[in-house]
This record gives sequence, structure tokens and C-alpha cells, in this order.
Amino acid sequence: MLIAVVAVLFGLALLVWSADRFVDGAAATADHLGMPPLLIGMVIIGFGTSAPEMVVSALASMQGNPGLALGNAYGSNITNIALVLGITAVLAPIAVSSQVLKREMPILIAVTLLAAWPLYDLTITAIEAWMLLAIFAAYMGWSIYQGMRGKDDALAAEFDQELKAHKMPIGRSVVWLVVGLILLVISSRILVWGAVDIATALGVSDLVIGLTVVAIGTSLPELASAIAAVRKNEHDLAFGNVIGSNMFNTLAVVGIAGAIHPIQLEALVLSRDWLTMTALTFLLAIFSFRINRPTRLNRIQGVILLLCYSTYTIYLLKTGF
Repeated sequence: MLIAVVAVLFGLALLVWSADRFVDGAAATADHLGMPPLLIGMVIIGFGTSAPEMVVSALASMQGNPGLALGNAYGSNITNIALVLGITAVLAPIAVSSQVLKREMPILIAVTLLAAWPLYDLTITAIEAWMLLAIFAAYMGWSIYQGMRGKDDALAAEFDQELKAHKMPIGRSVVWLVVGLILLVISSRILVWGAVDIATALGVSDLVIGLTVVAIGTSLPELASAIAAVRKNEHDLAFGNVIGSNMFNTLAVVGIAGAIHPIQLEALVLSRDWLTMTALTFLLAIFSFRINRPTRLNRIQGVILLLCYSTYTIYLLKTGF
């Protein structure tokens, strides 16, 4: 089991590093190709920050561990809202002025509610998975449309600022794009192997490992980027990364895993994990949404989100063994 623990720690560290390189390379390459900053942020960076979840879940499903794939997706969503935004808001209140993000929050709520549909019979079939991917494709089309027309949005200005701060030659950007992707796959294989081995040794399901250790690890890029964005006063970027990542996880990550291998669910997935994910999404909307005023997440609300995460984790550990 010691080897498995080392494999998980090494795999997570390499996963976070390679995801960062992949995102930087992809964004810089897209910038060289003339893509608008908002489109790069919503599509390229949004895809990139969810790349760890996608690769880990795809490999887990291919290796016959779909529970780990689903746990990674839903656990990452819970971690993104309660832990990532909780820690970030405690460090510095988050104020958001982007109209694009205000339009995306209701879509995230709708997508989260929709996620209950393939779960009700405790099986995500291949057909249901492909339907999730079709909805994801429609969402991506809408995002591209918004990215092409939202040049004056506050989020576009922050993405443009980030691109200028990370300028690199086209050759280097392509190298980091390719190297980052290759290392993502390698680190994901190491992480999945170690996680499954730990789950077997502890006598817990791979779902629980996916909801905890793997979910926290694959959410580290979101945490790092959110803290860095708030420190640079790029609040829209911090908030947008979480909304975009949760959208990708719910539709694309679960869809890819289910398309590769049908997912048989534990009964608690719907009543415990999906319900927690949904409640946190609504709580985030209640905390942050303001009519005709900037969206804001303050320190007290950040503490409440962290308490929610602690409570859920304790309950998960009590029911997971």
C-alpha cells in the first residue's frame, strides 16, 4: 500500500504540473492563431483546467473502474465550489462584473439538475452518456458564440491580460501543449493505479477514493488559478474557472466515462453526492447573485462553504466504509 500512496502523491504532483503546462501551451497557441481572448478563456482554458478530470475519468473507465470516474467528476464539482471558492473567498472577497458569467450560472444550475436524470435508475448507459456529450457540444457552441461577440466583457479583459502576461513563441507553446498532454496521460495512469490499489487495501469503493483524494488532486489547478487570479484582482477569472470546470465535469467528464463503459452506481450517489453537488450550486447562486449589482462572494460566505465541505467529507467517510 505504501507504493500505492507514493504513486498517488507523485501522480497528483505530475498531473497538476502537466495540466498547467498544457493550459499555458494551448492558450498561447490559440492566441498565435488569432482567437479572441474571451473565446480562449471560455473554451481553451476551460477545457484545459478540466483536462485532469477528463483524462483520469477516461482511463479509470477504460480500466473497469467507472465508479472512480464518476466520483472524480462529482467530487471535483463539490471541491471546486466548497473548497476552491471557499478558500479563495476567505483570502480575498470575490467580486464579479462579467455578464457572461451571470448568464452561465443559471445554465450550470440547469445542467446540475439534469445530472439526476441518468442517475435515477443507478446506471449511466452509453445512450445517456452520449446524450450528455451532445448537450455539452451544444453548450460549447453557445460558448464559442459568446466568445466571438463578448469582446467588451470584463472577463475578456482579464483573459487578455493573462495572455499578455504569459506570452511565448509559437514553437515553445506547441511543445508545452504536446508535452503537457503526454504527461497528463502518464500521470493519470499512475494516479488511477494508486487510487484503485488504496481503495482495495482500505476496503472502500473506488467511488469514495474518487470523491476525496482524486477529486481534490484534480481540482488543484482550479485552486491555484483562482488564488492567483484574485491576487491579481482578476475576480471574474477566478469565478469563471469554477463555473466552466463544473460544466465540463458534469457533462463531458461523466459523458466520456459513460460512453467508454456503462457506470453502475451506488445508491448513495444520488441521495448523498448529487444532492450535495446540487445544494452547493444553489448555495453559490444565492450567495453570489445580485440583480443590477456586481456578483460578490465575501469571507463569511467563504467560511460557510468550507464548513459545508468539511461536513460533507466527514459524512462521506462515515458512509463510505
